[in-house]
Amino acid sequence: MPTTLIRNVRPLHHDATDVLVTDGVIADIATTLTPPAGATVIDGKGSLLFQGLIDGHTHMDKALIGLPWHSTKATTSITEVIANERQLRREEHIDAHQQSTRHAHAAIASGTTHIRSFADIDTEWGLNGVRGLMQTREDLRDKVHIQVVAFPQSGMLIRPGTVELLDQALAEGADVIGGLDPSAIDRDPKGHLDTIFALAEKHDVDVDIHLHEPGELGAFSFDLIAERTRVLGWQGRVTISHAFALGGVDAVRLGGLIDDLLDLKIAIMSHGPSGGRPAPPVDQLRAAGVRMLSGNDGIQDSWGPLNRPEMLLRAYLVCYRNGFRRDDQIEDVIDLITNSSAEVMGIDDYGFAVGKAADMVLIEEENHCAAVVRRPIPWLVMKSGVVTARDGAVV
Repeated sequence: MPTTLIRNVRPLHHDATDVLVTDGVIADIATTLTPPAGATVIDGKGSLLFQGLIDGHTHMDKALIGLPWHSTKATTSITEVIANERQLRREEHIDAHQQSTRHAHAAIASGTTHIRSFADIDTEWGLNGVRGLMQTREDLRDKVHIQVVAFPQSGMLIRPGTVELLDQALAEGADVIGGLDPSAIDRDPKGHLDTIFALAEKHDVDVDIHLHEPGELGAFSFDLIAERTRVLGWQGRVTISHAFALGGVDAVRLGGLIDDLLDLKIAIMSHGPSGGRPAPPVDQLRAAGVRMLSGNDGIQDSWGPLNRPEMLLRAYLVCYRNGFRRDDQIEDVIDLITNSSAEVMGIDDYGFAVGKAADMVLIEEENHCAAVVRRPIPWLVMKSGVVTARDGAVV
């Protein structure tokens, strides 16, 4: 691999510096470095240096990027939205490989280097979604790291045959097992969670459960998830995504749930939800030391047309939803979409330090907080020492 010297860049909380990249990793960081013979030299022009941005929760297999406009239907429940989604797949013959590739290219161009993406699995679509996404993971492995989550979006126990499909997806190479609203969707919280954790144990994979259930219903599901995490020894390997219940219980109940999250190292994914949903209190969770990550969720899909696969935009929305205005709060959200998400996803070679993978994003802006607010297009994106995008276009 080439040796590259990036001159005059400004990492968060660092003075202007040079960065030497050798064999895909950061070999040196210093105020002034001399390029080795034959090295490529990139003039950073005083740009901000962000670590590679991480989208820790999205749905690449069903993005409608690049397809004709889809008018979102009026719905009154999640089950209706899911039913509409299945109908759209039937009528439009959605190609999960094509759509996840389009999604990935847009994400890479905006500075994303790592993604955790859910792939729908049901008895109607079978493994088309997860296989298409795994093909994209392979095609673009040098440009973006993708974790694939086998996800029963339409429910699991209520659709016989889904469990077997999830098992097969994990056997074929899915990285994580997903779950969904064990009480509200499957209406069998014990059976749902017993099955999800059994698959996790069988295939030795992490767990990531969508939990939209509100208030005490969601808190009850939290208790059941915590119980299984403790009994199976899955500490540090469970994520609860959305976790709306954390924004809808009283302070005493919330305190008890936070204690469990800390004790069992259960992570929370929050993306700054819209539509009046109760949101997990990011500031309180972060201050307590709860492991967290963030992500874009669905991108221009049958659920709605408004999202973009841009993690600086997501950071802005998390700040907006949580009322974060101070620089230290915005910088904490930058950590949420970089180091914190990497830790939850188990990305060991991530970080701005010698010996870590050279995943970097260069942006011309006044400072890192201003970049979150103004969101300029990165002029250079690098994955493992190789330039993957310039000026908003994938190389």
